[in-house]
Amino acid sequence: MREFDKLDFELPKREQNSHKGTYGKVLNIAGSRYMPGAAYLSSVSALKIGCGYCFLCSEESVLSAVANQTQNVVFVPFKDMKKQLKTADVVSIGCGLSTSFRAKQIFKTALKNIGDTPVVIDADGLNILAKEKVKLPKKLVLTPHPTEAARLLNVTTEDILQDLELSAKEIAKKYNCVVALKTHNTVVTDGEKVYINNSGNSALAKAGSGDVLTGMIAGLLAQGMDLFQATKLGVYLHGLSGELASKRLTEYGVMASDLISLIPNALYCRLRQSI
Repeated sequence: MREFDKLDFELPKREQNSHKGTYGKVLNIAGSRYMPGAAYLSSVSALKIGCGYCFLCSEESVLSAVANQTQNVVFVPFKDMKKQLKTADVVSIGCGLSTSFRAKQIFKTALKNIGDTPVVIDADGLNILAKEKVKLPKKLVLTPHPTEAARLLNVTTEDILQDLELSAKEIAKKYNCVVALKTHNTVVTDGEKVYINNSGNSALAKAGSGDVLTGMIAGLLAQGMDLFQATKLGVYLHGLSGELASKRLTEYGVMASDLISLIPNALYCRLRQSI
């Protein structure tokens, strides 16, 4: 079943009699010495879309860098990762993580100890997944761009681009997951249902944009949405944030951090559509 920009569901409910625990805890395992920005973007975007907590698990230099940018995130050194995995409602992993030997060990350890918790894997997590034997979680979302998709299927990028829908379905079936294959019309599929997104524009073609999407999907999952619906809505709102940002800044001038600031506006637009 194909769906073109069909959003037949509501945003997660917000109850007045609620607290931060009501809206879930994201454990974001992200960042490395040379890519602390990815950790910031993927953490803050999860909060901006409504989750109650975001715990950033990373190395000390990354935690210090992100702490200088925001006080809204809880910081977890790698040595405490196993403990935090036991209480997380959602785990996101891979944004800026690198593919070093240590990063691979962290990735493998995390997936081994996740249990039934939903997981979103992006960026370097996908690159590690393509090369390493790991235990796959039962509830899994992968968010590759075409080159990462090619690595996951061990084909060329050109092969992926020839049939994006088929490629996305093959990844979903191979890894038993929901896939968001990121292009100008991102394909979301669980191997059977297919959603083709048409929000967004070239403003999203900027470093860090994918990190924001990862955080948005994780934040929606933390609020209780199922894998396919959260991925579909995250992709749509991410694209809409890019459109709104480009109206202020042009498609040339939008940065990933600008997308985060426009997530509430995108949510408001979606709320207005449902009235």
